[in-house]
Amino acid sequence: MKHKILLYNGSFDGFLSAVFYVFEHKLIDVSIQNKFDIQNQLFSEKETVFTDEAKANRVWQGLQSKLSSQGCHRIYYAFLSEQTGVEALLLDYIRYAFSSNTNIDKDYSNPSVLKIAQIAKMVGREKHRMEAFVRFKLTKDDIYFANIEPDFNVLPLLSKHFKNRYADQKWIIYDIKRHYGLYYDLKTVTLMEMHLPDDFDFTKTDADFFAKQEFEFQTLWQDYFKSTNIASRKNMKLHIRHVPKRYWKYLSEKQP
Repeated sequence: MKHKILLYNGSFDGFLSAVFYVFEHKLIDVSIQNKFDIQNQLFSEKETVFTDEAKANRVWQGLQSKLSSQGCHRIYYAFLSEQTGVEALLLDYIRYAFSSNTNIDKDYSNPSVLKIAQIAKMVGREKHRMEAFVRFKLTKDDIYFANIEPDFNVLPLLSKHFKNRYADQKWIIYDIKRHYGLYYDLKTVTLMEMHLPDDFDFTKTDADFFAKQEFEFQTLWQDYFKSTNIASRKNMKLHIRHVPKRYWKYLSEKQP
């Protein structure tokens, strides 16, 4: 029998729908791949699995009955890592969870459990960095706009934090790398896409888009950082450890 590749639409529900298909058809020699990132394999049979919310929910509810909340969070966090081959790790992890009579969350002797925990930790670290390094700019439409470019797809994990912290203002957080964002309208947070000019520079504050007072605020913000910086105590290695250079181009206090 040929190795079977199940293609899904890239969403978490789509992945769980594919997992349901694996168990429903008792597939053994199978892998799950994002249809937008297909890896060609010789002698493999491909089949598209369409997202079924009811089936995805059944898988998720089953996992919640077998794992702790931390174990379930690790599955979701690892999925958002978008790392090559993460679906295979997750499928192995899920199979192990369903086949065991005990909670396998901390069975780090199992390679998939250990690797999923490590990946989830990296994604969690990136989430916290985004919460710390997001810098909003006031647009001419009175919407606070921020752009990010995280290593992992952590945008879905930021919604609760920013909705609670900035509940009284409209805002957008846009992921440059993945071309989608979160929009908060004072009531709910929704996913959105944006169509910006091809020459739009996310590292700059363009007067065509941003309010005049935004430039004044950025000047004050930069002056504040300069005034609080004590040259004799400057420790660049420690600073870079906490604020990696890859984030600097989007931080207003780092602009010349």
